Amino acid sequence: MAFLFGRNRQRSAQDIVRSTKDLLQRLVKEDAASPKIEEELSRTLALMKVTLQGTPELEAAPDAVYQLVNGVLAESLLPLLVDNIHRLPFEARKDTQNIISNVFRFRNPGSTSSEPDALKEVLRRQPEIIIALCNGYDRRESASPCGGILKEALKWDAVAAVILYDEPADNGKTTDIYSDVDVTKLSSGRGVFWKFFSWIDKSSFEVSADAFDCFRLLLTKHKQLVSQYITTNFDRFFSLYNSTLIQSDSYVTKRQSLKLLGELLLDRVFYEVMTKYVDSGDNLKLIMYQLKDDRRMVQYEAFHVFKIFAANPNKSYEVQKFLIMNKQRLLKFLPKFLEERTEDEQFCDEKAWLVKAIGNLPDHTSALKPPEPKQNVVAAAQGQQQSGSAQVRS
Repeated sequence: MAFLFGRNRQRSAQDIVRSTKDLLQRLVKEDAASPKIEEELSRTLALMKVTLQGTPELEAAPDAVYQLVNGVLAESLLPLLVDNIHRLPFEARKDTQNIISNVFRFRNPGSTSSEPDALKEVLRRQPEIIIALCNGYDRRESASPCGGILKEALKWDAVAAVILYDEPADNGKTTDIYSDVDVTKLSSGRGVFWKFFSWIDKSSFEVSADAFDCFRLLLTKHKQLVSQYITTNFDRFFSLYNSTLIQSDSYVTKRQSLKLLGELLLDRVFYEVMTKYVDSGDNLKLIMYQLKDDRRMVQYEAFHVFKIFAANPNKSYEVQKFLIMNKQRLLKFLPKFLEERTEDEQFCDEKAWLVKAIGNLPDHTSALKPPEPKQNVVAAAQGQQQSGSAQVRS
């Protein structure tokens, strides 16, 4: 094997890239699987992988890596690899994952760019490659390799921005994140980011789990970017999050979604998102319903979201009203809630505090001050403005 690789290393990078491209194009044209093409393509991809990352016995040669990366970009091989990764044999798919990840992390010697040079080139000239990688979740065969590439590439804000701000265009082009992004503009809901909800909810267990890992990484790794995006698209995001993920029939999806929600709402970067979420009586009802789930870990994760509603010092009228209406039920329910978790001191302390906080609520909703009608609030604001203007003129 070492002898074969030694001989193949004499092939130029351009020759390897063009040979791979030709074999991929031939594979696409075949109506049925072609073992001969698949075998030849597998050998070529294995050679590319070894050239880029070396072997335990032999380190990759920097000049050979440079030549191969440049050849891959110059020949636009990446889109062809991503679009057809599902057609490849299992080992060839793994090699392709390694090849693309190695290309994405390539830096020119002495580079001071925040992003790897090759990845930056891809994001500027062919950002649709990132979208195609996301769409790998459409097929079981491509989900794992495409997901692996994505999760490594998501170290970088620019990759997250491509996914978040993707919008279908008439010319088929992907949004240029370096010039075309308006963070205050509402999403159409047709971009690739919104597909993650159905990939998580409707795919096989393996695909769903991988898609959720990618979704979670996207939301938690790039907090400032994501916080802005969710704030702008709050209603669409939480309509899908609540109905598709938290109310999922899948135990794993439901539990992980509640846990992720709790983490996001408790993070200071998501403060604006949190205050808006816990203002909603409908959100409170949804979370309280999860407290009654017959699965202990779902109850536990729901508890950590419910406590945020209770701890909010500026509860909305509808949240206060719903808590007061259910005060007696909660005071009966909470002391026995997950009572077997006696060794979890933090949970026990939080539950005791919650019981006390609920007990301190008024007994009747009549004690609450109803919110002012919107027109009265607007009129009051206009009156203050006019008064201020009069003082300035005087």
